[in-house]
Amino acid sequence: MMKCDPDTGVCLLPEQDNPVDTDAVAARPGWAVHYVGDPMCSWCWGISPTVSAVEAFCAAQGIEFSMTMGGLRAGGGDQWNETFKRFLRNEWQHIGQVTGQPFGFTLLDAKHFNYDTEPSCRAVATVKLLQARHQFPVANVLKFFTAIQHKFYVEGQDTTKVDFYASICASLALDFDEFRSLFDSPEAQQAVQQEFMRCRQLGVRSFPTLLLEHNGKIKPLAAGFVSTEDALSRIRQAVGA
Repeated sequence: MMKCDPDTGVCLLPEQDNPVDTDAVAARPGWAVHYVGDPMCSWCWGISPTVSAVEAFCAAQGIEFSMTMGGLRAGGGDQWNETFKRFLRNEWQHIGQVTGQPFGFTLLDAKHFNYDTEPSCRAVATVKLLQARHQFPVANVLKFFTAIQHKFYVEGQDTTKVDFYASICASLALDFDEFRSLFDSPEAQQAVQQEFMRCRQLGVRSFPTLLLEHNGKIKPLAAGFVSTEDALSRIRQAVGA
């Protein structure tokens, strides 16, 4: 079962048998903010307004903003029983109280559900591939990520089914047929595994995490829940904005 700290808003990755060398991260010049999260990490939904504000600030200030999918529960595995559903209900209620983000609970009435975060992470990786192919705004990747969160946490829809993403593609003027074809391809499967590897190369073990990079040097900006005001204040202080 996933481990989430109710006080800090941190969701921990399960232990990995073969950790990746964190020195393998490629350095990039200039300022950048990196967001590492997972569409089905409940605290990532809690921090969603902050992340959107950070992305908008970075765009206005000429600071690169990137997203990396963490694969919080890639593969799923937890039994969909009353114990797990009770855990989720309590977690979501707590996060809603702390952050003000809306949660629905209809998903918890489902008889069967595999809480596998790989498909939703792969969906975001697929949109990244489409963005590179068609050069649409990078901000649409975050919009897609956020739309997944809303449809899952508020509407209680099943992220493991490819049709889940049809309405989200439509809302962002993405060709769903192209998305669906790419989503099921080896290219997208490889891309999402590269996302998970990148997460570990960055040394990130919990979500949500914001990192600040300057001239190739990366340091933590925030781990777990952080208010919009605090996050922007930390970035402004660092970059002198």
